[in-house]
Amino acid sequence: MSYRFAKTGIIFSLFLAFVFNFAFAVEAKAQTIQTGPQPQDKKPEEKQKQDPKNPTFTAEQIAEGVLIATVGFGGRETLKQIRGKGIERGKYRRAGANGQTEEYTYERRFIRGDDMNKDKVRIDQKSPTLEYALVFSHGNVWGVMNNTIFTPREEIARMFNNHLWYSLESLLRYKENGSTLNLIGKEKQGGVEVYVLEVTDKDKRKIKFYISTRLLRVLWLEYEESPTEGGTPVKYMKRFYDYRVAQGTLLPYKTVFFENGQQIEESNISTITFGLKIDDLVFDNPSLPKNNP
Repeated sequence: MSYRFAKTGIIFSLFLAFVFNFAFAVEAKAQTIQTGPQPQDKKPEEKQKQDPKNPTFTAEQIAEGVLIATVGFGGRETLKQIRGKGIERGKYRRAGANGQTEEYTYERRFIRGDDMNKDKVRIDQKSPTLEYALVFSHGNVWGVMNNTIFTPREEIARMFNNHLWYSLESLLRYKENGSTLNLIGKEKQGGVEVYVLEVTDKDKRKIKFYISTRLLRVLWLEYEESPTEGGTPVKYMKRFYDYRVAQGTLLPYKTVFFENGQQIEESNISTITFGLKIDDLVFDNPSLPKNNP
């Protein structure tokens, strides 16, 4: 038994090393294409030797490693081709204003754009007492109820936007979004060693991703936001569980959302199918110009 686990550990270590070497090669090739060959160090003997038992990686290498661990060595092309369109169905459980837990079923339809600003997302939600949809398209958010367009309350629109932007997609698509990366370091939480990687997009949204150093999976993310301008920042956290393979790509089927340390929402995916044909009409808002880019 111990031999089998030891053998499995060796195989995984080799795989992890290959992932990072591959990510490094991709990054180096991209840099060479952009800037041309780099001059050789005149004194290679002065280079700091890396400890093979405790290697160090750049923020880009870790981000690329997460991408490869998620969708395979096809990287961005696989992400674009397989997960470019799809339908996700599942359930939400939310803490209501009266202290009661509210349960919704949902259907999420999406079409991926060149970057997240150009995505189209529609989430239809249904509870025993309420049924409506929220739509993000052309950078705008609106609601649909009984085939009638409405403007959602500010806090609803803000939360909907936050769920889209403060997500795994912001890490997997950091290059498309023009985001910057900052590797804060490694730390242990609950006996688990994680990389702490901060992603800042062009609108200055900052997200800290806590990534398993062993599996290169995002275990949770954290961000802060002030509900009102100049108000006290609220700390949010999303924890990801139950990673499964769907059409050759990896994603968490359970997400738990916290506000200032208190759980306020849990979502569970029932089914998800990528590559489906989705009619653009479900994302249309008649009040917006048809040529809105």
